Amino acid sequence: MATCRTSARSNVTALQRRMARLRMSQAERETRVNLAACYRLVAHYGMTDQIYNHISARLPEQHDAFLINAYGMLFEEVTASSLVKIDADGTVLEDATGLGINPAGFVIHSAVHAARPDAACVIHTHSRAGMAVSAQKDGLLPLTQHAMRFWNRIAYHDYEGIALDIGERARLAGDLGDRDAMILRNHGLLTLGATIRQAFELTYYLERACQAQIDAMAGGARLNLPPPEVCERTAQLFERPNRPALTRDWPALLRMLDRSDDSYRN
Repeated sequence: MATCRTSARSNVTALQRRMARLRMSQAERETRVNLAACYRLVAHYGMTDQIYNHISARLPEQHDAFLINAYGMLFEEVTASSLVKIDADGTVLEDATGLGINPAGFVIHSAVHAARPDAACVIHTHSRAGMAVSAQKDGLLPLTQHAMRFWNRIAYHDYEGIALDIGERARLAGDLGDRDAMILRNHGLLTLGATIRQAFELTYYLERACQAQIDAMAGGARLNLPPPEVCERTAQLFERPNRPALTRDWPALLRMLDRSDDSYRN
């Protein structure tokens, strides 16, 4: 009997998801697929924290509507249809899973989306290396090429406790300013982008920069810091328009996901 009830619930959920797909626009569908892919990529590269942390994406045709993960699903389980549609206050608009969202998790994301209309995607992680660097007084050091791309381009926000205080949103947004990457001190990392791909690129390289910093400092040898003008020139080179990576890396990453498990597209 229990098996029959479970099967019935699964069939209802599958029907709800199919009906939701029929109602959505092509733009929403593409956003859902890319956001689900982003969740899988963050999981693939080991930047997850069980069912916690979030990646949010603004819907292109509904500026005050966002997609975020259902509360209770691992990043490696997220699919296009399981993403929950919410408004700017975190109120659930559509949820095929019935799991809802983690309200506390959207405090940080809502602050960024409200302050930065250009933020199509916001990624927040509690990775091991990211947390380690967030606990260091000097923050991110320009030890590697990956780190130098953030030279004078990364914001910092002091820890205020678990992000449940709505009042913190204004302070967080003020500290972020016009930067696209932030270290939440004693907490973790945050990036945003005009596209999901752009936000993921920043998260990936910020994480790699943090990993390299922790490894270099653990080695015990004296650290070599390039001169400021070299750091600035390196950062500017990453900002140049029409870099090949802007169009080539995301399709390659999606091909990698498709070879191993393309269920994120469902």
